[in-house]
Amino acid sequence: MDPFKKQSSLITPFVTRPWMNQNGAAAAASSGSVGLKGIIAGGITGGIEICITFPTEYVKTQLQLDEKGAQKQYTGIADCVKKTVKGHGIFGLYRGLSVLVYGSIPKSAVRFGSFEFFKNQLADENYELGPLNRLLCGLGAGVAEAIFAVTPMETVKVKFINDQRSAKPRFKGFVHGVGIIIKEQGISGVYKGLTATIMKQGSNQAIRFYVMESMKQWYKGDDKNKKIPKMVVGGFGAIAGAASVFGNTPLDVVKTRMQGLEASKYKNTLDCAVKIWTQEGPFAFYKGTVPRLGRVCLDVAITFMIYDSFMELFNKVWK
Repeated sequence: MDPFKKQSSLITPFVTRPWMNQNGAAAAASSGSVGLKGIIAGGITGGIEICITFPTEYVKTQLQLDEKGAQKQYTGIADCVKKTVKGHGIFGLYRGLSVLVYGSIPKSAVRFGSFEFFKNQLADENYELGPLNRLLCGLGAGVAEAIFAVTPMETVKVKFINDQRSAKPRFKGFVHGVGIIIKEQGISGVYKGLTATIMKQGSNQAIRFYVMESMKQWYKGDDKNKKIPKMVVGGFGAIAGAASVFGNTPLDVVKTRMQGLEASKYKNTLDCAVKIWTQEGPFAFYKGTVPRLGRVCLDVAITFMIYDSFMELFNKVWK
């Protein structure tokens, strides 16, 4: 019997990873333990992925925060890396890492739990989604993670990175930094740029899940039980990640500006976008595309491949 037909009746955020329907490690997992296995495997995967790719996220954010004129600090990616290492050492490229580590597990839970919930409502008898429903499920997952996980996590991360740009950094660590932000700005201080984040994450996940699900169905063809090799899964993930980068980098730039320490200069998300366009030109919306492209492609590919590997291991040793 198809294990996913059994699991589809369980309303839980940890049913299974959506790209592993009838394939790979998650398909073999029992419904009783797949949630806990998924939490642990996802946490390990997220930690490894973040440690590998965070320097590119750091550079991307620095370039997006860098404005034209006398305040411009960097001439490009290499210059940003050089000045950061010279001023703060190699670990300067990892400032703000703790924020993403702390947020990786709830972020993953909300994203994939929401996707599974929406997919359970919209999938056909074969537990597959049509083109429109792929977009809708991905959009719903992105909006949910933006509200419950990504916005506070990203806001704090950007403020940490922005703080390092100042002559006298104020934040001594995660707890200390969050305490200062809430004390000075209230709880809304960690919810800056919510609208931009919803737009970014919604479009982000809509694109990724659409591309990923479409390529999986294309690869399997008429054989729904055909196994997809991990390298192929990683390649599909990289393509899906690249598609999402080119599709929503402008929203990512606006979100980053709205979450920076100088966000008060913008009235709202629309005002931020208008000022970037008028003061810096349309190409400013694609600042940080190259480092973000590298990070996201690695992120999505690594997540798919490592998660599948850990789930296979857990299913062998953890019955």
